[in-house]
Amino acid sequence: MKPARERILDAAHELWLDVGLARTTTKEIAKAAGCSEAALYKYYAGKEELFTAVLHERLPKLRPLLDGLAAAPDADDRSVEQNLTEIARRATLFYAESFPIAASLYAETKLKARHDATMRRQGTGPHVPIEALDAYLRVERDAGRIRPDADTFAAASLLLGACAQRAFAYDATVGARPPQDVDTFAAALARTLLAGLGRAG
Repeated sequence: MKPARERILDAAHELWLDVGLARTTTKEIAKAAGCSEAALYKYYAGKEELFTAVLHERLPKLRPLLDGLAAAPDADDRSVEQNLTEIARRATLFYAESFPIAASLYAETKLKARHDATMRRQGTGPHVPIEALDAYLRVERDAGRIRPDADTFAAASLLLGACAQRAFAYDATVGARPPQDVDTFAAALARTLLAGLGRAG
């Protein structure tokens, strides 16, 4: 059997995908995890802290990829387009899984306020991937692999915004199917963005 902490993360993830964050209690999560509510609070201060743990540990990893690319963008000899394609692919999967969970936050004002406070305390939030992608693109700009006057923050906002919008427009809408699969979408998005950034060689 998995350790209690892992079972709690799994149970929270599954319940939130099914009924949403706002409508699930810590008691229900603990029951689904096969432990007591007291055991849950031994690992997490509340749903808000548990939510950030699920985002970091159960959803497709986006932040480590961005941080790694900013530190060593050509470590794998991949082109800017290949890197942007992988970022877009992973971001699309991340937002597709996180959107149904996070959407219910906006229905509960007090829960949203507690969630925001937890994010601030942990130094995280939806702005962090944008800033991390901006940092990576600035490294590529300094290396001469994109145009020297490229607006890297705007580019980062466009790419991640498009991935989040896809989750809102298709993955969270019953019966609406995206015209492209994730891999095709990611490649097209990276290619289009790079055309605007100006490929340098």
